[in-house]
Amino acid sequence: MTTKILALDGPAGSGKSSVSRAVAQSLGWAMLDTGAMYRAITWAMLHARIDLNDPAAISQQAASTTIRATTDPMNFSISANGHDVTSAIRSPEVTAAVSAVSAVPYVRELLVKLQRAAVSASGVGIVIEGRDIGTVVLPDSALKVFLTASPEARARRRSLEVDPEADAKKIADTQQAILVRDAKDTGREHSPLKPAADSQILDTSDLTLDQVVDQLVQMAHQTYP
Repeated sequence: MTTKILALDGPAGSGKSSVSRAVAQSLGWAMLDTGAMYRAITWAMLHARIDLNDPAAISQQAASTTIRATTDPMNFSISANGHDVTSAIRSPEVTAAVSAVSAVPYVRELLVKLQRAAVSASGVGIVIEGRDIGTVVLPDSALKVFLTASPEARARRRSLEVDPEADAKKIADTQQAILVRDAKDTGREHSPLKPAADSQILDTSDLTLDQVVDQLVQMAHQTYP
């Protein structure tokens, strides 16, 4: 198991995925996108037409769902029960449903096991990003960072990511969706979104991607000389 871990947490739209990929590439480390894992298992629920208001049915379906994610930052892909869902997990339907699925305790327990196994299998350093990495998945990590940004900045980034020509209304709609997601993520009983007590807080509202990456790479070199 690698002893070089960057546990990167943060809310929706804070730039975790793009940042994680770039930091991992710069360091020559692996990278695990745990948010994609929750999206993949959500896709499986929708594909099987599971009632998202029924935690027992979600748990039963999760138990028979196989999620496989690569840890190569240059070539990320993820599958659910053998279906490549790398693109499908970014659909509006999955985005709307992922909070409900990820709030089910059994789903979180199942994916935490998979996430820890991926770290154990990594022979190099690993950047692992999500919402409960520093608090639940890898609480003993030497380097924990909580990425945050204003709702406005996160909405703008998320909107332009999906549509480079997004107008003010689309950005405002995205911001409202992000605020709803924040409330669900921070308010859930099981593994709520919050910084670990020893996390370093990095506000990216006024930073470029390159600036954020540079800061995290420096933190990694300082922590793991």
